[in-house]
Amino acid sequence: MTGMGKLLMIIGAVLLVLGFFMQFTKLGRLPGDIVIKKENATFYFPIVTSIVASIVLSLIFYVIGKWK
Repeated sequence: MTGMGKLLMIIGAVLLVLGFFMQFTKLGRLPGDIVIKKENATFYFPIVTSIVASIVLSLIFYVIGKWK
């Protein structure tokens, strides 16, 4: 298997685990996430959730990079 194939499989696995984790925790509704509700529309911008996900993914890829 090529290096790109392994990377894509790892990314897919990480996204799958993150999706399950977000489904059963409050990760998508952290304090600091922006929610604006108007009459017929809702705007949701998960800024804090994005920062947390970025830190976690950075740590995971750092460990994978050191492990290679």
